Amino acid sequence: MDAKKIVLLVGALIIAITTALLARNMLSSSGSPQAGASSMPVEADQPHVLVATKALPVGTILDAESFRFQPWPKDLVEQAYYIKGQADPQKLVGSVVRTAISAGQPMTLGSVINPGDRGFLAAALGPGMRAVTVPVSAQNSVAGFVFPGDRVDLVLTQSVSGGGDGEPLKVSETVLRNLRVLATDQRMDALGADGKPVVQTYSNVTLEVTPKIAEKIAVAQTIGSLSLSLRSLADNSSELDAAIAGSDVDLPDGTNPNAEKKLLASLTARPIDRGTTYSTGADVSRYQRSSVPAKPMQAMPAGGVPAAAPGGAPAVIVAPQGPVIRVARGTSVTVVPVGGK
Repeated sequence: MDAKKIVLLVGALIIAITTALLARNMLSSSGSPQAGASSMPVEADQPHVLVATKALPVGTILDAESFRFQPWPKDLVEQAYYIKGQADPQKLVGSVVRTAISAGQPMTLGSVINPGDRGFLAAALGPGMRAVTVPVSAQNSVAGFVFPGDRVDLVLTQSVSGGGDGEPLKVSETVLRNLRVLATDQRMDALGADGKPVVQTYSNVTLEVTPKIAEKIAVAQTIGSLSLSLRSLADNSSELDAAIAGSDVDLPDGTNPNAEKKLLASLTARPIDRGTTYSTGADVSRYQRSSVPAKPMQAMPAGGVPAAAPGGAPAVIVAPQGPVIRVARGTSVTVVPVGGK
């Protein structure tokens, strides 16, 4: 190969390399500004709508972790959506889901019912459940820190009178467990003297119960005073294990995951009226009783025949103290104290 051809090949190679480098620089310099200009305005111009962070079945009481704002295409925004800057999400806390909302689905104005609206309790109640209202005070309602959606235990405190001398028996008993709070009459829109909102404590709490438990609560209100005990969220797992270990639950065969999930959710949410616990005055103070005092016994008169109580009721027979003689006449036996007639 002669020198002329070699020079031409080297020159062509240099031109090709230079052209490739120039084209690469041109593409990189023109592509980066275009990417930045197309991404930043799109995020800023997109509206943010309120979406559910998890699946919300009908009757769910919303809390602050049930929803969040998320960018949404402008062409798909509906007038029924909660849009950031136009809606206050804090006002939805305590509301009840009226129509089921899937995770990531936008929440609409007609999908929730606010407390005080017509049909609020009916939407919050589960199938076959009832709503009962229990009067409470700040002292026996966890100082007002019980809110809709929480779960509580119901404690009955009473004094049981006996026939003996002294004070009656003081006893406190946890009669019902795992009751869901539907609503309270707490108000947060009242204004104080300085014009700032003042939270007014409630005097009534509405609970979700079964028809049988509703009857028990009605009777419990006539026996003594009722108080609420706030439950921890971790208690649900222990109650679930106890329910599964019991014999009153029919577990699925394991081939249907949806059936298992539905069963576990129902077990966790069901009220419990069995296995109650109690404490008496003696458990708190050594100077209190641990049982109901006995009634005074009527002494037996001479001859072993008890006198009739007022009203014709039979008198209490008390065994005589000291040595006795039993006299049998046919089928009747008479107990006569020694020295008696």
